[in-house]
Amino acid sequence: MIDMISNMLLPYLFLFSLTLFYFLYILPKFIKNKSKSSPPGPPGLPFIGNLHQLDPSTLPASLRNLAKPYGPIVSLRFGFNSVIVISSPSLAKEVLKTQDLLFCDRPLSFTGERKMSYDGIDIAFSPYGEQWKKMRKIFNHHLFSPKRVQSLSYIREDEIESTMKEMHDLALSSKMINLSEMMKNVTTNIMLRVNFGKRYQEVFGPLDAIQACLVDRHFSDIWPGLPFSGLVDQLLGKTNQLEKCFQDLDSFYQKQIDEHLNNQKHKRANEQEEDDVIDILLQLAKDELFSLTHEEMRAMLMDVLVAGTDTSAASVVWAMTSLIKNPKMMKKAQEEVRNVIGKNGKINEADHLPKLTYLKAVVKETMRLYPPTPILLPRETRKDVIINGYEIKKKTQVLVNAWAIGRDPESWENSEEFLPERFLGGRDIDFKGNDLEFIPFGAGRRICPGMSIGVVTTELLLANLLYLFDWGLPNGVKTEDITYDTMPGITMHKRNELCLPAHVHF
Repeated sequence: MIDMISNMLLPYLFLFSLTLFYFLYILPKFIKNKSKSSPPGPPGLPFIGNLHQLDPSTLPASLRNLAKPYGPIVSLRFGFNSVIVISSPSLAKEVLKTQDLLFCDRPLSFTGERKMSYDGIDIAFSPYGEQWKKMRKIFNHHLFSPKRVQSLSYIREDEIESTMKEMHDLALSSKMINLSEMMKNVTTNIMLRVNFGKRYQEVFGPLDAIQACLVDRHFSDIWPGLPFSGLVDQLLGKTNQLEKCFQDLDSFYQKQIDEHLNNQKHKRANEQEEDDVIDILLQLAKDELFSLTHEEMRAMLMDVLVAGTDTSAASVVWAMTSLIKNPKMMKKAQEEVRNVIGKNGKINEADHLPKLTYLKAVVKETMRLYPPTPILLPRETRKDVIINGYEIKKKTQVLVNAWAIGRDPESWENSEEFLPERFLGGRDIDFKGNDLEFIPFGAGRRICPGMSIGVVTTELLLANLLYLFDWGLPNGVKTEDITYDTMPGITMHKRNELCLPAHVHF
């Protein structure tokens, strides 16, 4: 009888404990941190804050809609976490350029990012400081300098040519081409060769799992400090899932490092190839200026592989989605590529891409509407700071909505329409962080360091698709049936795979 009563009371005791915890610990904390001059925002509910007002699959749009009644800077609560969201070019300039030094930390509050960044020693999630500066210098000056990105063109051209041959066979057999899958595969193979000097089919599964783990929020992420939150994550299987994802790739990276060290299994097909990323990192490990550890190497490999295989593939799919829905623009882009390359030619990255002005405009317009990272990686204030007259407390998480900024009607005429021509005719806007109305790769100190290799890969892939094939719609499918629905994630991916029939042109 006593046991039965105890079991009946347990849920109520748990609810009472949560309520007590909220009013004694969480609420006073929010009241203390939210001054009278804090940014405005919609009221939230106890425990969940504004989470009920957000749709993970359309998070950038949800954040924009929440911000509309309050202006370009809004204060929200995600569970127990206070978040500031920026949605205008002028305030993005304040955060990313003018007061960049005060906003350039990264919060390590989320379990997935903390784990995959090896507790913040990588370049993506490392807090601002000497460690980040060291990793940034390695990335910019040794791994992906402009000269080195150009020297790796043979890998891009080789892998893309191999994929185009595969697609050629599918087209001749009148089979549907899954562009979403094939673009992911080719960009993964490119980055595998850049990193390790060869392909590895077995890494595809763990890479997909890593993407899922980075998106997935743990109970303890949303309600940090809540008693038993870690236990809830374990019971839900999230802790073990994340650990397995991490261990699979971590052991894979270390295996490649070991093979490069003993040089027994590491053999390139062509000895004239450039050093791969591991070769360079091992050389830098001997330099007292860097003194790289194996853990730092693995963290760098995680950044390069996870980010480098995702963004270019997504951008090509969005570009092809937009072009297939706009046949006149598709034709214009194809005519340009074919006129520049000529008949029965082969696209040379250095010679041909600079001449493809309309194709470059298509890529820019794609990234305006569908930026690779629609919500830039979160920043964290290093001290109390004033922005637009509002006080932002130290260690506040700040999100910049690049998706909303790219669709700001005050900056872009017909902002929701796909119009590559807007980037022609003298409007010289780039995505290098100088024009804050267009920041698909961010801006300031923490602008995406892989931007150059990502853009050239996207342009080369798209040029080949447009040059070699004529694209159509599946039988019975209309242009309006091809949707722009997105999946939740750090990278903006199309929810439904883009599968199209193609006819060989050359």
